[in-house]
Amino acid sequence: MAPSSLRGVPGESPPHPIVAVLGGDTTLPCTLYPVMNAENMELRWLRSHISEVVFAYGNQQEQKEQQLPQYSGRTSLVKDSLTSGEAAVHMKNVQVSDGGLYTCLFKKGVFYEEATLELKVAGMGSYPKVLIEGPEEDGIRVVCTTSRWFPKPQVQWKDLNGEKLLVFSEVHTQDNEGLFHVEASLVVRDSTMRNVTCSIFNPTLGQEKARAIFIPEPFFPQTSPWLPTFAVSTTMLGLLIFGAGYFLRREHLAKLQAWKEQESLETSKEEDRQTKEDALKTRDKLRADLTWRKSQLYADWRKEHFQECK
Repeated sequence: MAPSSLRGVPGESPPHPIVAVLGGDTTLPCTLYPVMNAENMELRWLRSHISEVVFAYGNQQEQKEQQLPQYSGRTSLVKDSLTSGEAAVHMKNVQVSDGGLYTCLFKKGVFYEEATLELKVAGMGSYPKVLIEGPEEDGIRVVCTTSRWFPKPQVQWKDLNGEKLLVFSEVHTQDNEGLFHVEASLVVRDSTMRNVTCSIFNPTLGQEKARAIFIPEPFFPQTSPWLPTFAVSTTMLGLLIFGAGYFLRREHLAKLQAWKEQESLETSKEEDRQTKEDALKTRDKLRADLTWRKSQLYADWRKEHFQECK
């Protein structure tokens, strides 16, 4: 795909990147143009720097001295095509770190030519798990989780008719292998929307994995068209009860105050009556004492008068 020439024709990059599936095998192609036998040439596949050797071929055999450790045992030359100018390298167990630019370099004596291609790595993760987490605000919260995607996937929620639901939240995290874990949540407020689908899309492969969930009606908050009227009626009833209680309390306090005043008046009357009785008793006592004193004085006077007559 990537033409290169030993006759002064510049190397050309392929029009599209090579796409490899994570964990699978892929081939990095490189072709001489015009066609010639490459068995006696020196071939190198490099990363971004000349010292980063992915695969090296010379003296009609593989050269492992300068090869990067992460490619040891994973790369090999497709030898059957060397005679027809094909210098393709086969790569096994593709990893996230394998993605990027590669340079194919041909050399024979003092002449060399090169071409560049891009390898894109993509992986389809697990099928999403969709769960009903519980009520939230005025709806039901539904959560979708999936893992081991690469590159970062796109999340989409859809209703039963395939219409996209635009309002939701999502969180992306990466593990130590560089693979993405996704958690997306959606709050379903429409009780007629009984089915929703969580779709995870890989933009590099153009493929998706999806899972739907059915939401039973009892999971939704119970609502009624009479609820506003009931709420207003309850409020008015509460106000009436409060008002009635207030006036009953006022009446009770007024009666209590009148009873206290009546009791105070009766107590005052009783005290006045007692005072009068005490005054009358005192008066009668004084009268009796005065009468006795008068009788004593009269007796003494008669006695004195009788003695004078003698």
